[in-house]
Amino acid sequence: MRIQSKEVLTEDGRQYHIHCKKGEVGKYVLLPGDPFRTDIIASHFDDPHLVAHNREHKTWSGYLDGELVSVCSTGMGGPSTAIALEELIHCGAEVFIRVGTCGRICEESYNEELEGVVITGAIRDEGTTIHYIPIEYPAIADREVTNALVEVTKEMGYPFAEGIAQSKDSFYGQHDPDSMPDAPRLHERWACWERSGVMASEMETSTLFVVASVRGVKAGAIMAYGSMNDHTIEIACEAIRKLIKKDRKE
Repeated sequence: MRIQSKEVLTEDGRQYHIHCKKGEVGKYVLLPGDPFRTDIIASHFDDPHLVAHNREHKTWSGYLDGELVSVCSTGMGGPSTAIALEELIHCGAEVFIRVGTCGRICEESYNEELEGVVITGAIRDEGTTIHYIPIEYPAIADREVTNALVEVTKEMGYPFAEGIAQSKDSFYGQHDPDSMPDAPRLHERWACWERSGVMASEMETSTLFVVASVRGVKAGAIMAYGSMNDHTIEIACEAIRKLIKKDRKE
């Protein structure tokens, strides 16, 4: 018997995987991959409190400018990201910003002055989103969310570029391609991303953008090169403040 995803609940009526329910999650949600990063991000909120922690999904809620906001970890890769996003939407979330880390690809991305990238679109080099819509459908960030992120980077003077990410399914397919039976194809595709100016390689953004588009919510992403830094989190939180202010005027 087929059921709708919003009906997949625990015995006490919580979302099956993230263990949250309506009223506990804000309209605006930050999405790191790592559960431990949620603790750091939540420390930027006013009155943060832990809502739930189940599997790779750890959720805190608090306030920015008096508005309920949340942070929920997606885990690594497209499948768990799609699960978290679907269930957060069921809880009432409408605006998402991925706050993560990425690797460098094209020559421009190796500018050592750059701290990271505001992602404008993503290559669907993963298998999750083909279960939503054919591969020809683009993975594009929401314009308003992206504009807020870019404006904040300029206001704060932090060196973040704008660009496209490659969202892959295999970490070691990138970092140890020669051990893979498909090594020639992996090298060929990586060279293609280099030549086409792709700025980042990571594992979740294309899923976020496609699922958000299909479900009618807004999503953007800001990624730090190598390891997470405070600037990335500060930019994301300040972008949320901008979006809150804008939404209150409308």
